[in-house]
Amino acid sequence: MTKVKTTLLELHELEDIQLDTISENGNRYYTDSTKTIKYPSVTTVTGLHSRKHIKLWKERVGEEEANKITKQATTRGTLFHQHIEDYLRKEKEYIEFENILQEGMFKAVQPVLDEIIPISLEAPLFSNQLRMAGRVDCVGLWDNNLAIIDFKSSAKPKEDYMAKQWYIQMTAYAIMVEELTGKPIEELVAIVGIEGLNTFQIFISKPEDHVDDLWKLREQYRNLYGV
Repeated sequence: MTKVKTTLLELHELEDIQLDTISENGNRYYTDSTKTIKYPSVTTVTGLHSRKHIKLWKERVGEEEANKITKQATTRGTLFHQHIEDYLRKEKEYIEFENILQEGMFKAVQPVLDEIIPISLEAPLFSNQLRMAGRVDCVGLWDNNLAIIDFKSSAKPKEDYMAKQWYIQMTAYAIMVEELTGKPIEELVAIVGIEGLNTFQIFISKPEDHVDDLWKLREQYRNLYGV
């Protein structure tokens, strides 16, 4: 793991952090090159927020259907993230899509992407304070404010309450960024592309509004797994 105790990183240097991932008992952990530390992933910890709802949903639709929907959502999200990263990095001459649904979802959010000034993309982050680690979609400027920006895709529009877990997740990244660079995050921004509707949603909040919920989930995870 990059040593940052004596010298804080610049924001653009976050992408240079080296972390490895390992899986144990269905949970994902991040570790340094010497394997002397093991931090649970942000998504694993914050996933406790919706675990009960996901369990009830699987019972309602059935395991087979749930697995099918989850696989489709994962594939859609992975491609959406890649298209956005390629566009923001501006290293490719053009963005290539596999179908018109992908193209429509991307083009819907494209004007919003043009308002973002990206600083670090897909950067590995960690916090010795939280004892957590993860990979942030984007650290950048949103309306001239330093922000954690997350990119989501969905088969249908989201309601406001559904953004709660995203805010908690992004708050963890906000704490990590400030711990590593000394620069506080001012806003949390989730941009959601809606497949098939050629539209998008934006959810915005502040990190300080979700710190307590994050710590509660972190303690819950520690009580469950001892890590």
